[in-house]
Amino acid sequence: MTATEKVDFWFDPLCPWAWMTSRWMLEVEKVRDVETVFHVMSLSVLNEDKDVPEKYREMIQRGWGPVRLAIAVEQQHGSDKVRELYTALGTRRHNQGRDYDRELYLEALEEVGLPAELADAADDASLDDAVRASHADGISRVGEEVGTPVISIGGTAFFGPVLSPAPKGEDAGRVFDGARLLAGYDGFYELKRTRDRDPIFD
Repeated sequence: MTATEKVDFWFDPLCPWAWMTSRWMLEVEKVRDVETVFHVMSLSVLNEDKDVPEKYREMIQRGWGPVRLAIAVEQQHGSDKVRELYTALGTRRHNQGRDYDRELYLEALEEVGLPAELADAADDASLDDAVRASHADGISRVGEEVGTPVISIGGTAFFGPVLSPAPKGEDAGRVFDGARLLAGYDGFYELKRTRDRDPIFD
């Protein structure tokens, strides 16, 4: 028997592209012997010292809330609950078009069977060091030139893949096979083209 392959995945709950990649990996798990471990990274941390438009800066400032919440859940309930929470958060944010606020956090926590008082974590700046550490773990594997998502297959980490829509069924498995093949080549660094469509949340 072969051991289940572990894939590490770093996400920011704000990012629609990370959401698409996460939905792909959950599909991959249905057709390949793969387990995805979800980790927090933060666009707020990544961009805090960069010259970005004011509207984007306002967005990433609000982005501290969901990553703090995810870190608190990881600390108190483990990484499996992080992936459950991310699905509950992301469905409301990306599929339903809602903003992150306390009401959304409370609904998501209830859905995954976690205590309501965890919603307080969104405003708890004492969690920021742990957010930064999780972010650093992911970004140190790929370098500062990329954003979210970051994925690590077979010990090789890279940005993306950016997919829209997220493939399903055996298509998801074949895309993963290709990503694994690229990751297995020591000289692989980058593969990119200009996006010409928005995220398709289906």
